[in-house]
Amino acid sequence: MILPVVKLGILALKTICKPIANRLKKEASLHTKFRQFIINIAQANHRFTTKTQRRIYGHTIDAEIHPLNEENAVQAAADIVKELFVFTVVGAAVFFLRCKEVLDLRQERRNCAGRNCRQ
Repeated sequence: MILPVVKLGILALKTICKPIANRLKKEASLHTKFRQFIINIAQANHRFTTKTQRRIYGHTIDAEIHPLNEENAVQAAADIVKELFVFTVVGAAVFFLRCKEVLDLRQERRNCAGRNCRQ
C-alpha cells in the first residue's frame, strides 16, 4: 500500500521540479556568469560519468573526453539541479519521519516506565 503512495509522491515532486529546471535555463540565458557556472558543473559531471563508464566497461580512461556544447550543458545542469532537488526533498522527508519515529518511541517508553509495561 505504501509503495504506490511513494511513487505518486516522487512523480509529484518531479512535476514540481520541471518549472524550476525551466526557470534555471531561462536564468542561464540572461546571466553570463551564472550560465558559465552551471556549464562548468555540467562539464565536470560529464567528465566524471564518462570516466566512470569507461572504468566499468574496461576501456582506457586516458582518452580525450569531448566537452558538451553549451545548450546540452545547460540542459544537463538543469537536469542535475532537478534531480538534486528531488533527492533533497525525499531525504528530508525520510529524516523527518525517522526523527518522528524516534520521538514517538521515547514518549512511549516514558509513558510505559511508570506503569511497568513490557516492551
